[in-house]
Amino acid sequence: MDLTATTAQLASTVADLVRLLPTKMYDPVLAGVLITADRDGVLVRGTDRERGVRLRCAATVHEDGQVLVPAKPLAETLRALEAPQVRLVVEGARLAVRVPGGRFALPLLEADLHPGVAEPPARVGEVDGPEFAGLLSVVASVASRDDALPMLTGVRLRGGPGGPLSMVATDRYRLAIATLPWAGESEVDAMVPAALLVEAAKQAASAERVALHVDGDRAGLVWDDSAIVTSLLASTLPDERKLLPSTVDASVTVDADALAGAVRRVGLFSEGHAIVQLDLGDGEIRVHCGGQQVGEAEELVKAEITGGRPRPAYQLRYLSDALKAFAHRQVTLAIQPGRRGTMITDTASNSGGRRLQYLVVPILPQGG
Repeated sequence: MDLTATTAQLASTVADLVRLLPTKMYDPVLAGVLITADRDGVLVRGTDRERGVRLRCAATVHEDGQVLVPAKPLAETLRALEAPQVRLVVEGARLAVRVPGGRFALPLLEADLHPGVAEPPARVGEVDGPEFAGLLSVVASVASRDDALPMLTGVRLRGGPGGPLSMVATDRYRLAIATLPWAGESEVDAMVPAALLVEAAKQAASAERVALHVDGDRAGLVWDDSAIVTSLLASTLPDERKLLPSTVDASVTVDADALAGAVRRVGLFSEGHAIVQLDLGDGEIRVHCGGQQVGEAEELVKAEITGGRPRPAYQLRYLSDALKAFAHRQVTLAIQPGRRGTMITDTASNSGGRRLQYLVVPILPQGG
């Protein structure tokens, strides 16, 4: 095998593969990256048997071939190089990484012992790459990171022919629901690990179209000649429609950036559990918080308010993250009575089947 590639591009591709696989793999064969050079460039592949990654990178191939080398050392070597071009060539029992004035040789592993990377399951439809990645990053961010509750660590993908694709995730304190148009070819209802799915979507974001592949055990994203496949979570989420607001105490329409800015500034004076309170008035929201040790702060934000005048309080980070998802847009806050969740929606998000709903559960204010 002998190839030449742009250093930055190859380094990025190998780094992406390493990031998409577990950081610790004790089997040296599974800790390796399969590098295949052919007429289409270079293909890097890796697996831990639960997930599989296949990423394509442009390269000038002087001699076809396939090798298996330690993945992380290769990624670190490529990242450290400053030369614009890099050459990968097999020299005896080594893969030499060559640049002008430098040679870095990695040991070849037994490629025949590698289980290979399984092909993606059946295709179920395709979506717009950038749009899918953008909405998914918001939805996946609310998924729990607590592996003791595996069903909360995933994103539920659901859709079918003739309808939109929905993505849902929750950590019990927040819930995000996104829908977007897609070219559905068959019914799908799958729980996909959120952390891997959002990383996969980042890789696919530059592709115009991304295909979704799902069966009863696995799900994958495929674009161009790249693919990322993972095992599904065994459990699923309850029907999110049961959590949508049924009784609204107050409805607030406000500029998301204006409210987010006030929450950020006032939040500098939060203490303890970092709680920020919103007092609804006539045509304005009073954002305030404080404590004995840090002092207090308040700021008024103009808003259109209908209904009652509740005073909900929220954890600062959760409210900030929710508003950030609607940057540069007008939003509506549907505030329910008591501790029932507040639903935030884009006032203009229904066009073309695209919609984002973000529910945040209020908490008792300090001393409340």
